Parts: sequence; structure tokens; C-alpha cells
Amino acid sequence: MTIRQLSETLINQIAAGEVIERPASAAKELIENALDAGATRIEVATAGGGKTLLRVTDNGSGMAPGELELAIRRHCTSKLDTDLLDIRTLGFRGEALPSIGSVARLSLLSRTADASEGAEISVTGGKGEPVRPA
Repeated sequence: MTIRQLSETLINQIAAGEVIERPASAAKELIENALDAGATRIEVATAGGGKTLLRVTDNGSGMAPGELELAIRRHCTSKLDTDLLDIRTLGFRGEALPSIGSVARLSLLSRTADASEGAEISVTGGKGEPVRPA
């Protein structure tokens, strides 16, 4: 057998298997992200046991449009700087959103408190679309 580099899509699907075992696991990851963002109100909506729809809406700090593209990339996080021993959040690896996006259709809409409008990015099959106003 020949050693070869796996595709980014396959890498993300493997990571998804480690992070996202079932819809409840995805919900947990998204709720933890909301809590880490300072949310005091979190709404979860599902259809088909979370297989058809899983929507998490919160009032956390939000992300600027320029951060959305990074948020869907592996190992991009706001929760860890340089010291792996200084973790003060529920999540820190930057795996949840790209993992979800590799196995499901993901739409990420966000707005910071000082912004007049939000922004959205969508991911299908691990491939992100350009950020657009929302």
C-alpha cells in the first residue's frame, strides 16, 4: 500500500465521527459554543429527531462577518490562544462547526451587538460558500 495524504473532506468526515456521533452530540457542541459566547438565552429546534433539522439560536456575543469563514475551518477557535493548559471554556479545539459541515448542510448566521446587520455562511459537504449579508 502507498501512503498518501487524505483529502480535506475525508479528514473532516473522520473528525466528524469523533466529534459528532449523533444529532444530540451536534446539539451539545452548538449549545456549548453558545454558552462560551456568553449566551443567556438558547433556543433549540429539531425535526426528525435532529436528522432533518437542528437549529440552535442564542443571544451570545456573535461573530463579525470576517470571522465566519474561519469559524468553519478546522482548528480555528477564539477559545484558545497559545497555552493548552489555560482552557477556560467548554470547547476549544475548533472542530465542531467544520465537523458538522462535513456531514450535514450547515448555515451559520451571526451578528455582533454593534452591527446593523448580520452575515451568513453555508457549508455543504465540507465546502464553504462565500459570506453574504443576512
